[in-house]
Amino acid sequence: MKPIEINHIQGLLDQYVNKEVYIHLETTNGAYASHFDDKAYNVGAYIRNAKVIYEQAKIVGDGKSYRVGLKTRIGWVYAEGLTDWTIHEEQLLLAGHDREGRLMVALEISENPFHN
Repeated sequence: MKPIEINHIQGLLDQYVNKEVYIHLETTNGAYASHFDDKAYNVGAYIRNAKVIYEQAKIVGDGKSYRVGLKTRIGWVYAEGLTDWTIHEEQLLLAGHDREGRLMVALEISENPFHN
């Protein structure tokens, strides 16, 4: 994966505007939290192959981490804490990693369903 370049990613996101796409969105601190602090909560969210059409995409950030928002007709999908990106099998993959390189958030967009 490569570090996010905001203008490049905005262009990639715009390629999917008004198209039916599949979204994979995942957040987690996994077991990381409880390894170092037994009072920490393990939290996460996961959705795969949600079919959406978004009419606007926006990426913002401070150069360290980024937020991507996808505006649909009836609401928003967003991921925050993104740091890296790649294209894999014609899918846009955005991820956020912590200082140790562990996955904390992932947002993937594809015109085809993701493999199970």
